[in-house]
Parts: sequence; structure tokens; C-alpha cells
Amino acid sequence: MNKTTIAIHGAAGRMGQRLIALGHEDPTLTIASAIDAADHPQIGTDAGLLAGIGELGVPLGTNIATTVSAIIDFSTPAATDKIIDQAQEHQVPLVVATTGLGESTIEKLTQLATQQPVVWAPSMSLAVNVAMKLAAAAGEALRAVSSGVDVEIVETHHRFKADAPSGTALKFGEIIADVMDMPHEQHGREGQTGARPQNEIGYHAIRSGDNPGEHRIVFGMLGESIELTVKASNRDCYALGALSAAKFVCQQSPGLYSMNDVIWPNSREQNCGEV
Repeated sequence: MNKTTIAIHGAAGRMGQRLIALGHEDPTLTIASAIDAADHPQIGTDAGLLAGIGELGVPLGTNIATTVSAIIDFSTPAATDKIIDQAQEHQVPLVVATTGLGESTIEKLTQLATQQPVVWAPSMSLAVNVAMKLAAAAGEALRAVSSGVDVEIVETHHRFKADAPSGTALKFGEIIADVMDMPHEQHGREGQTGARPQNEIGYHAIRSGDNPGEHRIVFGMLGESIELTVKASNRDCYALGALSAAKFVCQQSPGLYSMNDVIWPNSREQNCGEV
């Protein structure tokens, strides 16, 4: 069996540890390299021990340690620049699951995609990406039949999440704004705000406990409403999606791909193998 060999960037973090554990369980994958910040106290520790699955013979390091088929980045916005540079240097396909990226990092990522395949998505979850298609369909239908629809997006994440609203919430909003022509955003409300405009999308971010992710999309009309809710019960859905994206990306030609391409593969030429 030809296995996909992968490097995990952010391997010592909560998501990195789940990627290692679930990747090790997958018979089609090999965890070949585990990467984190140079000042991380666990540098040199076996990645399998960090993930609680026993020794893998893969020490936590600061650079790609061997030839790999793909890199998965589940780190921090500040660290993503580094792994983009490594992916470019070693010509390795890249999956970016880190959210909250700055404009300069997005520009670097877009430039990288002109040279090699990159999967970048605000959420690696299957359920979230299916829900985005449902949100687009609902928006298109409601715009066609209703003269007034209020859209509110409420998202909940754990207390440690650094960015708000989540990248997933913003992507939901971007999709709905495009199909419903709602160019304005409102982040929370306070005081005498007056009547709600109908051309805006409202965002509300809740940070509480260890919630791994929940998004509620509300389409409000006079006399009725539609609510679309998607919830994660643990982080494994994000890790499994990222692992699927790694298998996908190393089979693609250069370009910037989304999770839609991973879940609903198209007919793009597949010519990128193991490097």
C-alpha cells in the first residue's frame, strides 16, 4: 500500500496531538515529521508520547525532518508564515487549517499556490462545509421570495480561541452576503441602535469553557424564521478533515483549493505525487 507521508506543524498543540493520534490510526498515512516553535519546552520529545499513543520514533522538531507528501499547518497565524516558507523551500503541498491569518500571510499563501497545490479553508469540518452549501441555498431562495430577511450569525468557541468572530463565521457571512447582496457587517449591538437595517449581517461571538465549535445561522422574517445550526462535539472532526485534505492535496496540480474540492472532487488534473 502506498502511504501518504505527512508533516504536522503545530504538533504539540491540542489539534496537533489529535492529528498525530488519528493519523497514526489511519493505515493509509504515515506521520513522518512533527514541527513546532523552536522555544517550545517539548522540542525533542517523541510526538507519539505527546499525543498519548506511545513512541512513534518521530521527535518534535522545528523543521521538516524528512521527505513528506504533504504538510498540515494547525498552528497560529504568526507561525504559519514559517511553514509557508518551508513548504516553498522543500516544494511540499500544504494544507492550512490555521484561522485568523493576516493579509500579508494570505498574500504569501496565494503566491505559494501558483507554484504548488495548497488547501486553505476556514474550517476542515465536513458538517460545516455542507452547512455552508445549505446556507447559500437558503439565501438564494429567500432573496427570491422575500422582501425582508434579517441574517444573524452566532458562534461559540472555547475560551482559548484568539480570534473573533471565527473564520468559519466570517466565511458563512461572506457566502450569504454574496447571494443576498448584504454588503454591511454589524459586530454585536449595544445601546440605542435604532431599527435593524436589512442590508447587514450581524455577528456575535461567544467564548465559553471548552466548546470546540458551534455556529448558528438565523434567517429572520416577519412571522417566521429559519435556523441552520452546526456543532462539533469534539475536535476530531477538524483533524479528520485536515487529514483528508492532506491525502487530496498531494494528488493535485498547483492551485489554491478549498474543502469543497476535497469533499466534492472535481476533474482538475491530478499530477502531484510524493516529493
